[in-house]
Amino acid sequence: MQTKSNPDEIESFLTDASFIRDGHADLVVIPETIDDVSETLARANRDRVPVTVSGAGTGTVGGRVAYGGIVLATDKLNHIENIVHDYHGGFAVVEAGVILADLQRAVDQQGLLYPPDPTERGCFVGGNVATNASGARTFKYGPTRNYVRQLKIVLASGEVIDLRRGEVHADANGRLRIGRSIELTLPDYRMPATRKNATGYFIAPEMDAIDLFIGSEGTLGVICEIEVRLLPKPEGLLSGVVFFSDEADVLALVADARKRAGARALEFFDNESLNFLREKYPNIPTEAVAAIFFEQETNEATEEAILNEWLQLLEHHHALTDSWFATNEQDQAKLREFRHQLPVLMNEWFAHYKQRKVSTDMAVPDDAFAGLFRLYKDTLRASRLRYTIFGHIGDNHVHVNILPRDDAEGARARELYVQFLKYAASVGGTLSAEHGVGKLKRDYLRLFYTDDQLRAMAGVKKALDPNGILGRGNIFSEDLLS
Repeated sequence: MQTKSNPDEIESFLTDASFIRDGHADLVVIPETIDDVSETLARANRDRVPVTVSGAGTGTVGGRVAYGGIVLATDKLNHIENIVHDYHGGFAVVEAGVILADLQRAVDQQGLLYPPDPTERGCFVGGNVATNASGARTFKYGPTRNYVRQLKIVLASGEVIDLRRGEVHADANGRLRIGRSIELTLPDYRMPATRKNATGYFIAPEMDAIDLFIGSEGTLGVICEIEVRLLPKPEGLLSGVVFFSDEADVLALVADARKRAGARALEFFDNESLNFLREKYPNIPTEAVAAIFFEQETNEATEEAILNEWLQLLEHHHALTDSWFATNEQDQAKLREFRHQLPVLMNEWFAHYKQRKVSTDMAVPDDAFAGLFRLYKDTLRASRLRYTIFGHIGDNHVHVNILPRDDAEGARARELYVQFLKYAASVGGTLSAEHGVGKLKRDYLRLFYTDDQLRAMAGVKKALDPNGILGRGNIFSEDLLS
């Protein structure tokens, strides 16, 4: 187990993609085994020293930004233990610090697929589980939660628990027993009726105990080892970036594509997004004001029919003829790079202007998306601020990045952000669909939950972490834990 205390050595563990810059810690601990994690937490719990779990630093909400105490970095828990084939596809056992891209590459070589695909593939699998991460393929496959079969977790006390899906459930009254002696009663709030959600603790009647820890953002325990479900690798794939000269045609196509089962990804780019991307992709058609990125799996028997169906759909909705399509892996990689390039450009903007990130992550029910999208467009056009709208339109979940250049614009951007949040809350949406709450968004939880619901949620944390050492500042403000 390594430790670092020199300020110059620990600085890189105190930031993430939220661009919160005032984090500090006394010590960084880098465990190499689950016993190291247990020993560290037991000692910290005894001395009541805060512990912040650090993954790859790709999170956008300040989850790993510590304010004192110990940073527990999972970088050395980085082994793929095994990959196993079975009748349904297979499974893999990995440590929390395994990089997602490395896992995806390893299972691909075995003819298997791990479906979760957050935009930032340099993230750690443990971080994905801690935020119930999702991405473009969630449109077909759902979020990380759907693929977690088993977790090894170290609780705040240092106790190691092993949770396998299907073995431990809450009873009909919401009572749940965790580990050797922890008994708790789950809150009775309902999850939002959205396709994606990463806001607070997952709660459901007679729920599986494993689901409480998925999406808990390092506040209930340290995830050390994960067993994930794998699917057979698809035989083929059709993908495309399709351009439109009228945004209304894009929205009509999305509504139509949702009714037709098959696509595994359906992503949107507005005109402002295309303007940013033109810096690196000058071959984007000049008349294009919006675009869709799509993927659909094929095989030898279905490839031609699926291609023809998409061509008919795109012609019906007036897609531009100089759109881009790919059926081989090399060209598909280029289209995925196009899709992933915009978030990189956005992060470069925030870093250049030294502004805190102002980016929406809300999702709403199907029947509320059109209203939210209109609110985005009308408000942003009137604001005279720079912005982009892009992302997972198939899941009613697009990211608005408001791009302030100075503190005055930053203040205005945050005012608009709150306006968007209030609308999402009013129609039954969620604060965070995939990035989590962290420190950056915790104060907005009160728009989506009552104080009683938040205190009930905080009661779960106090049952599992009575000294409040884990993930201090993530999800909960101090008043909810007092």
